[in-house]
This record gives sequence, structure tokens and C-alpha cells, in this order.
Amino acid sequence: MIIVLDKRHTSEQKTRLVNFIRERGGKPSEMTLRDRLVVTFNESLNGKLDFLAFAGVEQVVTTQTEFKKSSWETQSEPTRIKVGNAEIGPGRFNVIAGPCAVESADQYLRIAHKAKKAGAHFLRGGAFKPRTSPFSFQGLGRSGLEILAEARKETDLPIITEALDVRDVEFVYKVTDVIQVGSRNMQNFPLLREVGKTDKPVLLKRGLAATIQEWLLAAEYVLEGGNSQVVLCERGIRSFDQETRNFLDLAAVPIVHGKSHLPVLVDPSHALGRRDLVAPMTKAALAAGANGVMIEIHDEPETALSDGFQAIHPDNLEDIIKDLKRMGAALDIYVP
Repeated sequence: MIIVLDKRHTSEQKTRLVNFIRERGGKPSEMTLRDRLVVTFNESLNGKLDFLAFAGVEQVVTTQTEFKKSSWETQSEPTRIKVGNAEIGPGRFNVIAGPCAVESADQYLRIAHKAKKAGAHFLRGGAFKPRTSPFSFQGLGRSGLEILAEARKETDLPIITEALDVRDVEFVYKVTDVIQVGSRNMQNFPLLREVGKTDKPVLLKRGLAATIQEWLLAAEYVLEGGNSQVVLCERGIRSFDQETRNFLDLAAVPIVHGKSHLPVLVDPSHALGRRDLVAPMTKAALAAGANGVMIEIHDEPETALSDGFQAIHPDNLEDIIKDLKRMGAALDIYVP
């Protein structure tokens, strides 16, 4: 249920309403929607209650969707997220680029400068790496965060990196511009709640076998915590076919846009696991209506400690961005 408070409501009126909901088993949360304070909560309260009788209440809306905060019912305008001088949202297509993992200061800073030269708008790179095998490179951890901070300082590009554990959120928060929750953690509810308490954008990747419904409900955990800056990222789901690492579900982009006001990105590198398919599927993502892509790049992919087989060379990234700009002009989509 959505309760819209009058512009002239008092703090005492709001507190009385919120306490009333809590006392009856509801879990209210607050958000601002078009210059109005809105109180939302799960509609499982006992008995039929007339909230219009409360002083300070202007309107009561019964929601018809389980996506209480991410659906168009609660927000009529698409979400736009400002990150430094950049913006993620409708009418724009951003390219996020960088190696899969931060391997060393020399490696990452070298590639970060090449990414900026190629035209990337954000930098990516894993300090904490969730790997299928415990014997694979797990990342540099907190020392990797220091390298990411230096890369942002030198390139002036915003950073996106993953928080793998609730214990690391504090350290990731201090360094990154966008906190990533990876596909393996899409339903790590304690982690979702923790990043939901922060005031930085959260990039939520779709789980390996997650339905669109499960993906959006995972986003609700972050939104419920008070963080309205959620960006969704399609990165491939499990399939029977072995030609690619996963199945890149580009249909998810317009489907999610139809259900939610949240921006949607695509990660063709992780979805496909093949560098030769990154360029065509990046262009396909733009055509499908995505708000950007995450692309893995490496100038020495044969020596990469993580996913070198899917990383493209920075020179190829420059060619891809040039093609995206031409496509964007034809589709009336701004590619910075």
C-alpha cells in the first residue's frame, strides 16, 4: 500500500501513522515521490484500515504489483542516477570498461588510462573476486581497492567494483562510486540490505538462474533499505547450449523496462565468455534499449589472472564505441 502525505503534514502526524502501521505488524518505509513524502508497506495488516482518516494523509493507493518500489505504479518517471559528471538513465548509453580483476597497480592503472583514451565512461575492476574454484585468483582484496582509488584520481572516471561480503561494504563504500552486487550474490539478502543502507548507487547483476521476477524482488531489498539508486545488469543465465558461457537474455531489457523504472545495463563479456561476440552483442544491447554495457578489456589477455579469454583489447574498445556513437545518433540515444 502507498500512503501519500499532504505537503503540509507535520512530523507528529507522520510519526503517528508510521507507529500505527508498525504496531499492527506492518513494515513501513519512507520515500519522496514528486515533492511528496510517501509511506509504503506490505498490505498484510490485520483488518481493513482507513488511512484517509489520519491527519496529514492526502491519498491512499492499493498497489497491484509485488514490486512495491521498482514498479511504474510507484514512480511515473524513469530513474536517472547521477554519478559524478556521468548519468545512468533513459536516452543515454554508457560504456563501463576495465579488466575482470585488479592484478597489480601497474596493470590496472595502465589499462585504466587506455580505457579512458578509448572513450569509456566508467571503470570496472574486481578487488574481491567470487570464483567458482577456490584455487583461482581471488583478487587483491582491500589493497586492490587502494589501486582503484588511485585509478579514479588519475583518470577522473567513476569506479564500479563489487562488495562480496557484508564485512567489506564499509571499505568498498569509501572507494567506489557504484557498489556492485554480483550474480552469485543476487539473493544474498543480508548483503542486499546492507548496501540498501548506503547512499551510493548499487549495480545489481542478475543471478545465473534467476527469473526476472526474482531479480526485481532482489532489487526491492535494496530499495526497501532506503537506497533508490539501483541499476540492474543482465549478465547471462544458464542454458543447455555450450557455444557460449551463458545465454545472454536481451529480451530481459525491454521486459524489465516495461515493469520497472530502474535503468538496465548488459554485461556481454560474462554472459558470452567469448571476446569475438562482445562487439555485436554490445550493439544489440543498444538496439534492445539498454542504458549501457559492462565490457572487460585487457591489453595482455593471455596473461590475465581472470577471464582473459573474454577480454577485448583497448584498441577494439575504441572501435566499438565509435560504432555505438553512430548507432546512437540514428536511434536518438546519446552515447557520451
